[in-house]
Amino acid sequence: MLTYVQGIVLGILQGISELFPISSLGHSVILPQLLGWTLDQKSPFFLMFLVATHTATALVLLLLFRKDWVRIIKGFFRSVKGRGLSESDADARLAWLLILGTIPAGLVGLLFKHFIRVQLLSGYSAAVFLTLNGVLLFGAEILGRKAPLSNAVDSDQRISRMSWWQGFKVGLMQVLALMPGFSRTGSTIAGSLLVGLSHEDSVRFSFLLSTPIIAAAAALELPQLVASGNFSAMGVSLAGGLCAALFSFLSVKFLTAYFKAENRKLTPFAVYCIVVGVGSLLYFIR
Repeated sequence: MLTYVQGIVLGILQGISELFPISSLGHSVILPQLLGWTLDQKSPFFLMFLVATHTATALVLLLLFRKDWVRIIKGFFRSVKGRGLSESDADARLAWLLILGTIPAGLVGLLFKHFIRVQLLSGYSAAVFLTLNGVLLFGAEILGRKAPLSNAVDSDQRISRMSWWQGFKVGLMQVLALMPGFSRTGSTIAGSLLVGLSHEDSVRFSFLLSTPIIAAAAALELPQLVASGNFSAMGVSLAGGLCAALFSFLSVKFLTAYFKAENRKLTPFAVYCIVVGVGSLLYFIR
């Protein structure tokens, strides 16, 4: 059982690491073990606590991008009603790109969720994957230096010029985030850079793409926490969720401003992941 202090610490950690490209699940697995907390990280409650904090992050993303989601949803229904998709309708194309990009992680998550929880949810595995996440970020910076897909002024117009295959490839990258240590934000930013988006557009597409998958996970798992009747567990989850919401808000604001500036790269986050991943790995195998 988590204490309130532990729940608050993990909530803050979730709010920062979910949207920074450094893996929230990896940190949530590694940090308690480094601090010597006696937690059963494979227990249903711990997993549902993580879902509660993820729910808070999803709600923050929906709030901050609410106007964008209204446009995107309208674009989706416009394309369905018109039984066609206009190349000039950026909102409709973006809606279908987000649907296409969500499918891979959604299917793999449903099929292999139990295996991932049982076999991969350990400090050792998380440290290895966190290190590889840093390597991925480095690789994206080296290989992803291409011209933008379009010179359109609006970010969503530039993103919508991706081909369906490119959108699907970015979605495939999101599958990596199912493994503790790989970052959802990091993998989708890396995928977006590799298909030709700028850093600024990659971050925006990553935030939009992560919202449905986080919300879907919460919708599937959170009712179990409520149905359990464990009000103590619900209180800790609420405290962690509020902290996650606050720091998710701050993280979005920071990252959006960070990548708008010229010459801002993923390199600092890559270095962090490799240093923390290798350091944690050495600690676990000592």
